Amino acid sequence: MTQFVLAVVLGLLFALGTFLVLRKDLVRVVWGLTIMSQTANVYLVTMGGLTGGVPIISGHGGQGTEVTDPLVQALVLTAIVIGFGTTAFALGLSYRVYQTNETIDLTEVRG
Repeated sequence: MTQFVLAVVLGLLFALGTFLVLRKDLVRVVWGLTIMSQTANVYLVTMGGLTGGVPIISGHGGQGTEVTDPLVQALVLTAIVIGFGTTAFALGLSYRVYQTNETIDLTEVRG
């Protein structure tokens, strides 16, 4: 049941990101891309496993204890940091587009 709920939430988040990417407003496009990238991160963490023990302490908790893969968590943490940087850059670029063209509507921006 938990996997079904997570799949529905991820599907809704990705649909929201896709909806925002298809808008005419440049800031909404940036936020749509951000939501889609964070949805991919949540998906990776979900597929990496949500349950398990601490991988650093070996033998703690008895024999046969499952351990969550720390590689997935490290990659997602790196993706979050990179995503934050690119979002900040894209929003700064959007502000520059607004200063130059006095609009953030993508249909009215001069090419």
